[in-house]
Amino acid sequence: MGNKKPFFNRTRLLLGDEMMTSLDKARVIIFGVGGVGSWCAEGLVRSGIGHLTIVDSDRVCITNINRQMMATSKTIGMVKVEALKERLHEINPDVEVNAIQAIYSEETADQFDLDSFDYVVDAIDSLKDKASLILHATRSKSKFFSSMGAALKIDPRKIEVAEFWKVRGCPLARALRQRFKKQKRYPAKKFLCVYSDELIDNKGKESSCGTDRCVCPKSENGVGDPSLVNHEWCSSKARINGSLMHVTSIFGLTIAGLILEDIHKNYR
Repeated sequence: MGNKKPFFNRTRLLLGDEMMTSLDKARVIIFGVGGVGSWCAEGLVRSGIGHLTIVDSDRVCITNINRQMMATSKTIGMVKVEALKERLHEINPDVEVNAIQAIYSEETADQFDLDSFDYVVDAIDSLKDKASLILHATRSKSKFFSSMGAALKIDPRKIEVAEFWKVRGCPLARALRQRFKKQKRYPAKKFLCVYSDELIDNKGKESSCGTDRCVCPKSENGVGDPSLVNHEWCSSKARINGSLMHVTSIFGLTIAGLILEDIHKNYR
């Protein structure tokens, strides 16, 4: 068992051997490994999760460094899932990490067998892709957790967990509910979300990173990645909102905690 290593001693001391075995066997897939998903991944691996699949098509941008776990001055330009995989293997060389550089969408949904996972985590920014994942994941056998909007926030005390239909004060949750009602397509089961009802305004001026290492498709330096041309969370998108690491990481670590809590509840 991979989590017999000494660096799991404190976890094992608290949770016991049976729980460690359950953690090692658990299979988790995370869609989106930005400011929320990357910290969720680290929280899971540091806690003993043995099998992790991470899905994201983006590359590390210099503007990610303020909040994304694997984003450093050395990883700029790297495929995010590959940079994250390297980081996770530095923590636990034995963890099984499947890194998939892809966008989850209605068109690519069939590429993912969600029934093969115990837990599905939604940390997607795109409204339409997020809605698609919610619909598909809630029809699968897996347990599903979702992150609502983590931008435009500064107060960690306002971060909460609630069932999707009871989330209040979050524009993203409201937009998702309106979309489901308009399309008359609804989640097949209830699921928990991490959210905050805090909304503050951007105080600064929106701009691109402006560096010669920019990988965005509209980069002026000529090295932009054409594969990101439809990437809604690229810095070339129409609107960008500011976000902070201490908020996005709490969102991600909270989802990791919800997974651990569920495993603990079910193994007893």
